[in-house]
Amino acid sequence: MTSVHSSAPNSSHPRHNASSSSAPTRHPVTIISTTYASTNTTLNPVAATIVDFINHLLDQIPLPRWAVYTIFAAGALLILLCCLCICIKCCCRGKKKKRQQKKDEKINLKGVNGKTTAALVQPDVGDVDYGTTKKPRGKLLYSLEYNATASELMVGIKQANSLKAMDLGGSSDPYVKVYIIPDKNKTCETKVFRNTLSPAFNEQFSFQISKASLLKSTAVMQVFDFNRFSKHNIIGELRVQLGNVDWNHVIEEWQDLAEPAKFEEENLGEICFSLRYVPTAGKLTVVILEAKNLKSMDVGGASDPYVKVQLTLDKRKWKKRKTSIKKKTLNPYYNESFTFDVSFEQIQRVNLVISVWDYDTMTRNDAMGKIFLGCDAAGNQLRHWADMLSNPRRPVAQWHSLLSAQQVNSTLVLKKKLPLPTKLPF
Repeated sequence: MTSVHSSAPNSSHPRHNASSSSAPTRHPVTIISTTYASTNTTLNPVAATIVDFINHLLDQIPLPRWAVYTIFAAGALLILLCCLCICIKCCCRGKKKKRQQKKDEKINLKGVNGKTTAALVQPDVGDVDYGTTKKPRGKLLYSLEYNATASELMVGIKQANSLKAMDLGGSSDPYVKVYIIPDKNKTCETKVFRNTLSPAFNEQFSFQISKASLLKSTAVMQVFDFNRFSKHNIIGELRVQLGNVDWNHVIEEWQDLAEPAKFEEENLGEICFSLRYVPTAGKLTVVILEAKNLKSMDVGGASDPYVKVQLTLDKRKWKKRKTSIKKKTLNPYYNESFTFDVSFEQIQRVNLVISVWDYDTMTRNDAMGKIFLGCDAAGNQLRHWADMLSNPRRPVAQWHSLLSAQQVNSTLVLKKKLPLPTKLPF
């Protein structure tokens, strides 16, 4: 038994030696693992921290990792497309501007022969109307006679000649409308003549007007083309300043018809107000003092006027106030003050709009007259505004003649909507 036990280990010894000799072949694996670990320890700790933080954030999103990557890729693509669209738009705008400049250069240089520049400075008399859009509108024969004893003005419409054709057939259906401004209390019309450019009216109209008013009035004769089912088109008009007429004899003469005025010179009354601006405090004070000779809007021959005071900034409605209502008067007295906060930087971009309205209880309020002041104004309105700016902290009062709302609105074109903030494309 003992010999068998001792021989067993002897018989197995070669195997043990073989296994012992194969053991060193495992050491390279152990060495590689150790080298890998030591390599990880050499990474930048900041970068490793960022990577771990990003992985942690991605793990918090309740979506598969591929879905998260897809969303990020789509967002990056959308941003890239938006940038590309902006670049294309800027390039197109630049090209369009260059084309417009070239077009303007062609227009400005048209007709210049390159030999002399005298025509650009002082054209010949025969070339003054070259290229203008003025077209002959015809002639009108009229007469004027004034009877001082009866305070009566007689306006005769005799005939017209070579009128402008307004119909498709090359003819017109003319008639004449006659009135006196600024009062315009009465409007007269002649008969309508069919299909003719040289009608013979031979009609006379009378107007009751004093000698004092006559010298400040204007006779208006407007020739219209009659249309049964649409608006009558004006062919042309004559305006005769009655203060320049010699009334010692009857006036009868031909005159060329002129282009009609855009707005009627109607007497809408006057308004007086004062302006005061304090640059250091940024305060604009408007004092509505009084108005006179306002237009009658009610059946009883009076009105219920009140005044709106409005500020516009960069051609947009900004701030507004209004006075009290004065009942049944055409000469209201207010003496009401309004103060607005307007910085020195804004005062150059502000316009002041003063409008007079007739208050109605049951119906819509009616505009009686309007006026605006500011750097965009002209005439007495601009002068009043300039006087205010040149005399800071000092009230400057002045009377102004009211204009029609249509005329003021067409001059001071306001923008209706405020600009929306720019939205991001993503």
